[in-house]
Amino acid sequence: MKLGVLFSGGKDSTFACWKAMQQEEVVCLITVISGNPESYMFHTPNIHLAALQAEAAGLPLVEVETAGEKEEELLDLARALLAAREQFGIEGVVTGAVLSVYQAARVQRVCRELDLWCFNPLWNADQEAYMEEIIDAGFRVIIAGVFSSPFDESWLGREIDRRTLDELREIARKHRITLIGEGGEFETFVIDAPFFSRRIAIEEVSRVYRNYNGVLRIERAGLVAK
Repeated sequence: MKLGVLFSGGKDSTFACWKAMQQEEVVCLITVISGNPESYMFHTPNIHLAALQAEAAGLPLVEVETAGEKEEELLDLARALLAAREQFGIEGVVTGAVLSVYQAARVQRVCRELDLWCFNPLWNADQEAYMEEIIDAGFRVIIAGVFSSPFDESWLGREIDRRTLDELREIARKHRITLIGEGGEFETFVIDAPFFSRRIAIEEVSRVYRNYNGVLRIERAGLVAK
Protein backbone atom coordinates (compact mmCIF):
# COMPACT_ATOMS: atom_id res chain seq x y z
CA MET A 1 0.00 0.00 0.00
CA LYS A 2 1.26 3.47 -0.87
CA LEU A 3 1.34 5.69 2.20
CA GLY A 4 1.93 9.34 2.95
CA VAL A 5 3.21 10.29 6.40
CA LEU A 6 1.94 13.37 8.21
CA PHE A 7 5.31 14.80 9.08
CA SER A 8 6.34 17.52 11.53
CA GLY A 9 10.02 16.74 11.99
CA GLY A 10 9.50 15.73 15.62
CA LYS A 11 10.16 12.31 17.14
CA ASP A 12 6.63 10.89 16.88
CA SER A 13 6.00 11.48 13.17
CA THR A 14 9.56 10.48 12.26
CA PHE A 15 9.37 7.27 14.29
CA ALA A 16 5.92 6.48 12.83
CA CYS A 17 7.39 6.93 9.35
CA TRP A 18 10.13 4.42 10.15
CA LYS A 19 7.58 1.92 11.47
CA ALA A 20 5.42 2.34 8.36
CA MET A 21 8.44 1.76 6.11
CA GLN A 22 8.90 -1.66 7.69
CA GLN A 23 5.41 -2.76 6.59
CA GLU A 24 4.38 -0.75 3.53
CA GLU A 25 5.65 1.67 0.88
CA VAL A 26 6.05 5.25 2.09
CA VAL A 27 5.92 7.42 -1.02
CA CYS A 28 5.90 10.93 0.47
CA LEU A 29 5.92 13.08 3.56
CA ILE A 30 3.09 15.56 4.13
CA THR A 31 3.67 18.71 6.15
CA VAL A 32 1.10 21.31 7.17
CA ILE A 33 2.84 24.56 8.05
CA SER A 34 0.69 26.37 10.59
CA GLY A 35 0.83 30.11 11.11
CA ASN A 36 -0.58 29.58 14.60
CA PRO A 37 2.08 28.64 17.19
CA GLU A 38 -0.75 27.57 19.53
CA SER A 39 -2.24 25.09 17.05
CA TYR A 40 -3.60 21.95 18.72
CA MET A 41 -3.37 20.04 15.45
CA PHE A 42 0.02 20.82 13.99
CA HIS A 43 3.51 20.96 15.49
CA THR A 44 5.20 24.28 14.71
CA PRO A 45 8.79 24.48 16.14
CA ASN A 46 11.27 24.27 13.23
CA ILE A 47 8.65 23.08 10.78
CA HIS A 48 10.55 25.11 8.17
CA LEU A 49 13.21 22.37 8.22
CA ALA A 50 10.86 19.54 7.23
CA ALA A 51 12.16 19.88 3.66
CA LEU A 52 15.73 19.30 4.84
CA GLN A 53 14.64 16.21 6.77
CA ALA A 54 12.73 14.95 3.73
CA GLU A 55 15.89 15.37 1.67
CA ALA A 56 17.83 13.37 4.28
CA ALA A 57 15.18 10.66 4.05
CA GLY A 58 15.15 10.68 0.24
CA LEU A 59 11.40 11.28 0.17
CA PRO A 60 9.36 13.92 -1.66
CA LEU A 61 7.53 16.43 0.52
CA VAL A 62 4.05 17.84 0.08
CA GLU A 63 3.78 21.15 1.94
CA VAL A 64 0.61 23.14 2.57
CA GLU A 65 0.26 26.30 4.63
CA THR A 66 -2.60 27.02 7.03
CA ALA A 67 -3.52 30.01 9.14
CA GLY A 68 -4.11 27.50 11.94
CA GLU A 69 -7.66 28.53 12.75
CA LYS A 70 -9.49 25.81 14.65
CA GLU A 71 -11.36 23.38 12.38
CA GLU A 72 -10.55 25.53 9.33
CA GLU A 73 -7.09 23.98 9.39
CA LEU A 74 -8.70 20.62 8.69
CA LEU A 75 -9.70 21.92 5.26
CA ASP A 76 -6.04 22.69 4.64
CA LEU A 77 -5.12 19.19 5.83
CA ALA A 78 -7.61 17.77 3.33
CA ARG A 79 -5.99 19.90 0.62
CA ALA A 80 -2.58 18.44 1.52
CA LEU A 81 -3.87 14.86 1.45
CA LEU A 82 -5.57 15.42 -1.90
CA ALA A 83 -2.33 16.82 -3.32
CA ALA A 84 -0.43 13.78 -2.04
CA ARG A 85 -2.96 11.43 -3.61
CA GLU A 86 -2.87 13.28 -6.92
CA GLN A 87 0.94 13.50 -7.07
CA PHE A 88 1.99 10.21 -5.49
CA GLY A 89 -1.07 7.96 -5.48
CA ILE A 90 -1.32 7.54 -1.71
CA GLU A 91 -3.93 5.09 -0.47
CA GLY A 92 -3.45 5.77 3.23
CA VAL A 93 -2.03 8.21 5.75
CA VAL A 94 0.27 7.58 8.72
CA THR A 95 0.24 9.79 11.81
CA GLY A 96 2.46 10.00 14.88
CA ALA A 97 -0.46 10.30 17.29
CA VAL A 98 0.19 8.51 20.58
CA LEU A 99 -2.44 9.68 23.06
CA SER A 100 -4.15 12.73 21.56
CA VAL A 101 -7.72 11.76 20.73
CA TYR A 102 -8.23 15.35 19.52
CA GLN A 103 -5.63 14.97 16.78
CA ALA A 104 -6.26 11.35 15.89
CA ALA A 105 -10.03 11.70 15.58
CA ARG A 106 -9.77 14.73 13.31
CA VAL A 107 -7.21 13.17 10.99
CA GLN A 108 -9.27 9.98 10.83
CA ARG A 109 -12.36 12.00 9.95
CA VAL A 110 -10.60 13.79 7.10
CA CYS A 111 -9.18 10.50 5.82
CA ARG A 112 -12.60 8.87 5.95
CA GLU A 113 -14.12 11.72 3.96
CA LEU A 114 -11.39 11.31 1.32
CA ASP A 115 -11.64 7.50 1.27
CA LEU A 116 -8.09 7.07 2.59
CA TRP A 117 -6.87 4.58 5.18
CA CYS A 118 -5.50 6.07 8.39
CA PHE A 119 -2.81 4.37 10.46
CA ASN A 120 -1.55 5.36 13.91
CA PRO A 121 1.34 2.93 14.58
CA LEU A 122 2.22 4.54 17.93
CA TRP A 123 -1.31 4.72 19.31
CA ASN A 124 -1.33 3.95 23.05
CA ALA A 125 2.29 2.77 22.85
CA ASP A 126 4.06 1.92 26.09
CA GLN A 127 5.89 5.18 26.70
CA GLU A 128 8.92 3.62 28.38
CA ALA A 129 9.42 1.07 25.61
CA TYR A 130 8.87 3.71 22.93
CA MET A 131 11.47 6.12 24.30
CA GLU A 132 13.95 3.28 24.77
CA GLU A 133 13.43 2.13 21.19
CA ILE A 134 14.05 5.63 19.85
CA ILE A 135 17.50 5.58 21.43
CA ASP A 136 18.26 1.92 20.65
CA ALA A 137 17.29 2.29 16.98
CA GLY A 138 19.70 5.16 16.45
CA PHE A 139 17.37 8.13 16.28
CA ARG A 140 18.98 11.38 17.37
CA VAL A 141 16.39 13.72 18.82
CA ILE A 142 16.80 17.12 20.43
CA ILE A 143 14.37 19.11 22.54
CA ALA A 144 13.31 22.12 20.48
CA GLY A 145 10.61 23.61 22.68
CA VAL A 146 9.57 23.57 26.34
CA PHE A 147 6.19 24.71 27.53
CA SER A 148 5.76 23.85 31.20
CA SER A 149 7.48 23.64 34.57
CA PRO A 150 10.08 22.38 35.46
CA PHE A 151 11.76 22.71 32.05
CA ASP A 152 14.20 25.59 32.19
CA GLU A 153 16.19 27.12 29.33
CA SER A 154 18.97 24.54 29.69
CA TRP A 155 16.65 21.93 28.18
CA LEU A 156 16.54 23.69 24.81
CA GLY A 157 18.80 21.82 22.41
CA ARG A 158 19.43 18.82 24.66
CA GLU A 159 19.65 15.47 22.94
CA ILE A 160 17.43 12.71 24.28
CA ASP A 161 20.03 10.17 25.33
CA ARG A 162 19.90 7.75 28.26
CA ARG A 163 20.87 10.39 30.79
CA THR A 164 18.20 12.78 29.53
CA LEU A 165 15.65 9.97 29.49
CA ASP A 166 16.41 9.22 33.14
CA GLU A 167 15.75 12.88 33.98
CA LEU A 168 12.53 12.85 31.97
CA ARG A 169 11.36 9.78 33.88
CA GLU A 170 11.89 11.58 37.18
CA ILE A 171 10.12 14.71 35.93
CA ALA A 172 7.20 12.65 34.62
CA ARG A 173 6.85 10.93 37.98
CA LYS A 174 7.13 14.09 40.08
CA HIS A 175 5.04 16.39 37.93
CA ARG A 176 2.53 13.85 36.65
CA ILE A 177 3.19 14.51 32.98
CA THR A 178 3.70 12.07 30.12
CA LEU A 179 7.20 10.76 29.52
CA ILE A 180 6.87 11.55 25.82
CA GLY A 181 5.64 15.14 26.18
CA GLU A 182 2.29 14.27 24.64
CA GLY A 183 0.57 16.94 26.71
CA GLY A 184 2.63 19.60 24.96
CA GLU A 185 5.18 19.92 27.77
CA PHE A 186 8.03 19.73 25.25
CA GLU A 187 8.55 19.44 21.50
CA THR A 188 11.33 17.73 19.60
CA PHE A 189 13.33 17.85 16.38
CA VAL A 190 14.99 14.84 14.74
CA ILE A 191 18.54 15.34 13.48
CA ASP A 192 19.13 11.72 12.46
CA ALA A 193 17.11 8.55 11.89
CA PRO A 194 17.85 5.02 10.65
CA PHE A 195 16.34 5.87 7.25
CA PHE A 196 18.22 9.17 6.79
CA SER A 197 21.10 8.87 4.30
CA ARG A 198 22.72 11.93 5.89
CA ARG A 199 22.27 13.60 9.24
CA ILE A 200 21.34 17.20 9.97
CA ALA A 201 24.10 19.44 11.27
CA ILE A 202 22.80 22.47 13.15
CA GLU A 203 24.90 25.52 12.37
CA GLU A 204 23.10 28.42 14.01
CA VAL A 205 20.28 28.68 16.56
CA SER A 206 18.40 31.32 18.51
CA ARG A 207 16.61 30.85 21.80
CA VAL A 208 13.52 32.55 23.15
CA TYR A 209 12.65 31.62 26.73
CA ARG A 210 10.52 33.07 29.50
CA ASN A 211 8.68 31.56 32.46
CA TYR A 212 9.04 27.87 31.54
CA ASN A 213 8.09 28.60 27.94
CA GLY A 214 10.74 28.59 25.26
CA VAL A 215 11.74 27.59 21.75
CA LEU A 216 15.03 26.68 20.13
CA ARG A 217 14.77 28.03 16.60
CA ILE A 218 17.21 26.48 14.16
CA GLU A 219 18.27 29.38 11.98
CA ARG A 220 20.70 27.50 9.77
CA ALA A 221 21.34 23.81 9.19
CA GLY A 222 22.69 21.50 6.53
CA LEU A 223 23.16 17.84 5.67
CA VAL A 224 26.43 16.04 6.38
CA ALA A 225 27.68 12.48 6.02
CA LYS A 226 26.99 10.17 8.93
